[in-house]
Amino acid sequence: MSTELTLTNAKIVLEDEIVHGAVLIRDGLIAEISDTPTVAGEDMGGDYLLPGLVELHTDHLEAHYSPRPGVRWNTTAAIQAHDAQVASSGITTVFDCLRMGSDEDGGFEKGEMRGMADALAEASRDDRLRADHLIHLRCEVSTDNVLEHFGEFENDPQVRLVSLMDHAPGQRQFQTMEQYTLYYKTKRGLSDEAFAEFCRRQQELSARYAKPHRDAIAAHCAARGIAVASHDDATLEHVEEAIGYGIRLAEFPTSVEAAKASHGAGMSVLMGAPNIVRGKSHSGNIAARDLATMGVLDVLSSDYVPLSLIQAPFILADENKAIGLPKAIAMVSATPARTVGLDDRGRIAPGLRADLVRVRRPDGVPVVRSVWRQGRRVA
Repeated sequence: MSTELTLTNAKIVLEDEIVHGAVLIRDGLIAEISDTPTVAGEDMGGDYLLPGLVELHTDHLEAHYSPRPGVRWNTTAAIQAHDAQVASSGITTVFDCLRMGSDEDGGFEKGEMRGMADALAEASRDDRLRADHLIHLRCEVSTDNVLEHFGEFENDPQVRLVSLMDHAPGQRQFQTMEQYTLYYKTKRGLSDEAFAEFCRRQQELSARYAKPHRDAIAAHCAARGIAVASHDDATLEHVEEAIGYGIRLAEFPTSVEAAKASHGAGMSVLMGAPNIVRGKSHSGNIAARDLATMGVLDVLSSDYVPLSLIQAPFILADENKAIGLPKAIAMVSATPARTVGLDDRGRIAPGLRADLVRVRRPDGVPVVRSVWRQGRRVA
């Protein structure tokens, strides 16, 4: 039997305009958009109606699974807590980051992330989840065991995005030792001797493993049609390397030069929504607002604060009239969906999934009032 739902009296945010009207949902898909409110239907009270947000990079699941050093939480409980938070932030599709490769800097033992992925699949089958969960493998290419961990996901259909990362000193995010010293020595309270030895080992691992591991993982993803992301590109050489690997997504470029070159090469440039909300990077790199002004910011990610993904587009639209709300919302919906080949969602358009978010924004931080995934209310 066919099911229908009409959401009316809403400010509907389309890709290029906002219309005051109604959306008809039939069997989980958007059937019709009207530019005038209808008499019948669920009254949105003049609130915004947005496409469900698409989150490509969040480390938040790890924080629920390992809330304290050495602590491991029940995987299903961790997943449900994470899912509730992302859904209530308006995120209807989330790529959960699972770290591949472990060393003394962190990570998980072999089998832990495979277990998390299995628990995600089971939770989905059991109808425990509000959002649609897919997997983003964060591959720390300078670790000696990254391919061993990656091999556990060789044929997993949940994997739709893979990023190539190297956090060794002098690489990418940490081009200067000042940044690396703050992030690792100062924050972790290492002695001079311990820090020097830590740096030496990390640089040695990067020199030995980074290139062959990048090559192997990128080749595997190309063969399977999995989207690949670069991470923390800083130089034109990094961007040229990304082009050679067929990279679609440039995550968190650390220089304006790299961001412009990545955007110009057709990659989607991703920055953190917390960077927009705070007005600066937590690690001292470039400000996402500056890239937005230059026209080279394509995608936002909540990274470590789920609610930032609904907050940041409104801030951008307020501060930059040349962007406006439709373009800002596209950075958290249509563009990330297209970047990873999810053509069935990310926009309010006939024939697409009815992933929708009702948002009221009287002033300041927006309020998510309702969320629908494939026409079913989930929050």
